[in-house]
Amino acid sequence: MADKTKLRSTKPDFATIGGLVIAMAGIMGGLIMEKGKVSDVAQVTAALIVLGGTLGAVMVTTPLPALLGAFKSIKNVFFEERISPEAAIEEIIGYATKARKSSIISLEEDLGKIQEPFLRKALTLAVDGTDLQELRKMMELELFQFERHAESEAKVYEAAGGYSPTIGIIGAVLGLIQVMKHLENIEEVGRGIAVAFVATVYGVAVANLFFLPAANKLKSRIHHDVQAKELMLEGVTSILEGMNPKLIRVKLEAFVQHPSKNKAKGDTETSGAAAPAAARG
Repeated sequence: MADKTKLRSTKPDFATIGGLVIAMAGIMGGLIMEKGKVSDVAQVTAALIVLGGTLGAVMVTTPLPALLGAFKSIKNVFFEERISPEAAIEEIIGYATKARKSSIISLEEDLGKIQEPFLRKALTLAVDGTDLQELRKMMELELFQFERHAESEAKVYEAAGGYSPTIGIIGAVLGLIQVMKHLENIEEVGRGIAVAFVATVYGVAVANLFFLPAANKLKSRIHHDVQAKELMLEGVTSILEGMNPKLIRVKLEAFVQHPSKNKAKGDTETSGAAAPAAARG
């Protein structure tokens, strides 16, 4: 059961770490079972060609802010920073109960204690008397910008996953060019060809074992954050509407129990301005 006392928590993602360990163990184990050696694929030159070439291609493709953001977001692949929907519901119900007893203006003294920026901003707008539809539009715009910015960082890893296999082929061709210079020694030719194809292995492996899975992992994190923030927005608008806290709880628990069903329901209940956010969720 999620920790209901803490809205946002960070913990190691053992699925990512375990997946990388299992993948590497399987590949290296298969190599050894085929009478190969780890030294057969431990080629610094091949790694330099693949990683350096991929980084260069990604730098040409990606704007610098997105590239820097992608480097920072790599920690989110190995660590899960998660907003607890259960904790968010409990916090919102607390505000709803207080607002129902003492009016929404009474929440002003609690604004500085709210740790989640999205929830704090939404409640601040509500306390300041912002019109319900305007509040929804403003927060949905912020949510859209957050999602677009975060997905641009995930696409950096997608791009790297697309480039690295091709860069690996370039490394293999470069290796074969060097082999062709020494055709007089057939033993060296055979050994050189084997070494040349290591770059291809590196390119395909780093794409399918890290870059593409990392992109999908980041997208999963984004979708969870968007859903959690949609929950917060729905809670704040319900408080502004003066809805009974018990009904708000029932409404918000649908995000946790039946997220897809809840979003379909939201399309019919909310205004046209809310529809794009529900579709993105």
